[in-house]
Amino acid sequence: MTAREQVHITPAKGRPMLTWVGKRPLSHVTVFPAQHVETFDPVESGGEQAENETWEDWPERYPQGGLLFHGDNKEVLAHMLANGFRGKVKLIYIDPPFDSGADYVRRVRLRGATGTAQIDGEDYSLGEQIQYEDIWANDNYLQFMYERLLLLKELLAEDGSIYVHMDSHRGHQIKLVLDEVFGPASFQREIIWRIGWVSGYKTAALNWIRNHDTIFFYTKDPARFTFNKIYIPYPEGYTRRDGSKPAGRGIPLEDTWNCSEADRLDSIQIMSFSGEKIDFPTQKNENLVARIISASSNPGDIVLDCFIGSGTTAAVAQKLGRRWIGCDINKGAIQTTSKRLQTVIKEQIAGDASGINGSSENDAPQPAQLSFTVWKVNDYDLQIQHNEAIDLVCEHMGVQQVRTDSFFDGVMGRNLVKIIPFNHPLSPLDLEEIRRELDARPDEDRNITVVCLGKELAADAWVEEWNRMRRGANAANRIDIIELRTDPKYGKFIEHKPASAKVKIARNNDELYVEIEDFVSPTIVERLTRQAGILRPQIEDWRSMVDCVMIDPAYNGEDFKIALSDIPERKEDLVKGRYILPAPEHSPTIVAVKIIDMLGEEMLVTEEV
Repeated sequence: MTAREQVHITPAKGRPMLTWVGKRPLSHVTVFPAQHVETFDPVESGGEQAENETWEDWPERYPQGGLLFHGDNKEVLAHMLANGFRGKVKLIYIDPPFDSGADYVRRVRLRGATGTAQIDGEDYSLGEQIQYEDIWANDNYLQFMYERLLLLKELLAEDGSIYVHMDSHRGHQIKLVLDEVFGPASFQREIIWRIGWVSGYKTAALNWIRNHDTIFFYTKDPARFTFNKIYIPYPEGYTRRDGSKPAGRGIPLEDTWNCSEADRLDSIQIMSFSGEKIDFPTQKNENLVARIISASSNPGDIVLDCFIGSGTTAAVAQKLGRRWIGCDINKGAIQTTSKRLQTVIKEQIAGDASGINGSSENDAPQPAQLSFTVWKVNDYDLQIQHNEAIDLVCEHMGVQQVRTDSFFDGVMGRNLVKIIPFNHPLSPLDLEEIRRELDARPDEDRNITVVCLGKELAADAWVEEWNRMRRGANAANRIDIIELRTDPKYGKFIEHKPASAKVKIARNNDELYVEIEDFVSPTIVERLTRQAGILRPQIEDWRSMVDCVMIDPAYNGEDFKIALSDIPERKEDLVKGRYILPAPEHSPTIVAVKIIDMLGEEMLVTEEV
């Protein structure tokens, strides 16, 4: 398969009910390959699954287990369509950006006991890593959702279901988009989820206090879909008016779901949510997702979430015996989900899995898999955080950032500025994206400045031809390129210092010994120093900067197979730093140690022993 392959998309089923500037159908999508980057297979199943599960519908190119994709979900969904998943997903649950006018951020703090990375009792969060930029121009947001819903419909099985989680900002418009994509007859229910107690800032509202989200439930076929009716058990001691005990399984669940512990007939209790919290924005309650998965899928079915975030959907699907696929463009989301799934699978193997908050409604079947793999689509692994890179470039060049434009990164003078992700050189594919965006903005007359870190020769030829067609004093949309390594005015400004570690690796017959003696993240130190002002915090233990450690005792240079993972259970805990694990039978072997710091930056240390 080449990067030029395309998959064709079936037109929307319903008639257009909503229009927006730049609305365009999605007839085809370019397919990019996926790179296998990580494997977690603690029982070394090698793709062999439990006898009671069938994997006959699973594409041969992928190992039988959970799949976690790092990349733009539009490209990931297109990749799935081109690689055997069309019409095979039984359930989709997505919790997309709400377009609420807020930036969701992940609060990041150093590990360790109270006092670590604190001064005068104040928390030193390591900046605010933006996980979702939930600010979109109105029309761009609708086009963004329209395209992804069209792709998701292609992946759904004929008896499949989709649940779309929204709030009041965009729910009414997304409902019309869903009607267009799936057809009005495919709408099943609008579920109201009461999201919490009314307290704190909520009570300061000038009118009615908002306290619920909306979940739209659609099916691919209006008349044929999986649905397992759920009942709320009768309260202990409940009797009918005549004194008799009630028959049946309980009270059928309605489409209004509480999260309060106070009402014994509520459907989702939030009492244990604090135990699930992992400091990730938009994280949802496991019970909420478990209800949806239990109702609209069966054990062994494929569940998909293309806005995986904190990994709740994948974690619950794993606990409930479903196969799962997740993806996210944010590296922090992939790392968070991977760590969470490793913990869940380890508990299942040990036989002490906790289930979904102990709810009898969610008694779990046998796991569908005890392994998962991580893949990259179109290589979104940045050496520096892309949001941080944008800030650096804008500050250095005097670019005024524009948060209301979801495509361009800012303006410089009268020019629109597009900053190409620094994980790859500027290519004609990037320039084609700019062309398509300009085609959707026929009234745009400004020129474009493209900022990149490296460029292909073909990119210069593309721009030369583009500008040749736009000559004259009043020519619009001319493109100029600023290459940050070589530009005489703006070049040579990025000096990203990667993390460094001192690691000892030794072999003694059939055992490997790994000891991390020191670790330094210049980015963490710099951010803490910048936030602290004249009061510079002292990092007394290098382990406070480390989120987790993973080891592959037989690294092949491509696919990192996790044989040992050190993921501290609590935020106060530190990684161990010293490890003993079985050595491979063959000798010599390449031992790889992956260290992930609290900002999500990875470093890999390898040694042949």
